[in-house]
Amino acid sequence: MKNNFAFLSFCLFLSIPFLTNAQDFQRLFQAEDFTKENLFTSNIEGPCFDAAGNLYVVNFQKDGTIGLVKPDGSVSLFLTLPEGSIANSIKFDSKGNMYLADFAKHNVLKVNMKNKKVGVYAHSDAFNQPNDFCINKKDQLFVSDPNWKESTGKLWRIDKGGKPVLLTDDMGTTNGITLSPDEKTLYVNESVQRKIWKFTVDEKGNISNKTLFAEFPDFGFDGMKCDREGNLYATRYGKGVIAVLDSAGKMIREVQLKGKRCSNLVFGGLNGKLVFVTLQDRKGMEIFRNDIPGMGF
Repeated sequence: MKNNFAFLSFCLFLSIPFLTNAQDFQRLFQAEDFTKENLFTSNIEGPCFDAAGNLYVVNFQKDGTIGLVKPDGSVSLFLTLPEGSIANSIKFDSKGNMYLADFAKHNVLKVNMKNKKVGVYAHSDAFNQPNDFCINKKDQLFVSDPNWKESTGKLWRIDKGGKPVLLTDDMGTTNGITLSPDEKTLYVNESVQRKIWKFTVDEKGNISNKTLFAEFPDFGFDGMKCDREGNLYATRYGKGVIAVLDSAGKMIREVQLKGKRCSNLVFGGLNGKLVFVTLQDRKGMEIFRNDIPGMGF
């Protein structure tokens, strides 16, 4: 990513107002508008950069679409999904293919970025509704699969070729999910139970050692990401903050947002220190500058 000219150009454009210097230091952790309000639906989610630095976000103007967000915060339609499909999360594999968690039709979709052809990558009759996922260097997807009605959830691994592997069905309402920078720890939150769990991940992608990482007395969770040093950034849905926790689960800070229903986030910018946040109540995105680059930068 760092050597891609298009990516660097995109990120440099975005980073100009957010450069780290003495005069600008006070703007760390200060949320600002990135897009206009009401460009997306109330299901705005899944912000994700491809290797060329293009930013994609689900549900632009209407559910069942993917929007392409430009450096100035304007948005254009990239793709309309097959009838009935609504995506909630986006990830890219090492070959540049796009994967979508299609919660409405209970599938994981795969998009060929060259011809925009959409197909079903993974399906299981045991899926509740694939909600969020992360991907490792082996192109294995780890998928949260909540049952909102029953306040339960599952975790899946999708191996190459689209084979679903059930990792556990002994969870609360699974939602946000992310790997640590070394890919040896998997973090998963439960929205209704307000808990974040961590698992040990082995070389094959199996999980073990379920351990309570953090628990909160109020408000829910949604998407999560890690920075380069292994700190965890969790959206506190309803509270309108990004909770930043160290690798021991200790709170470092809360970044206050303008909106309240923050649904997900992604790191970007020239040095990976910009954080782009989707807000479902504002139906748009906010941005803040962080002190540590995101994982992968």
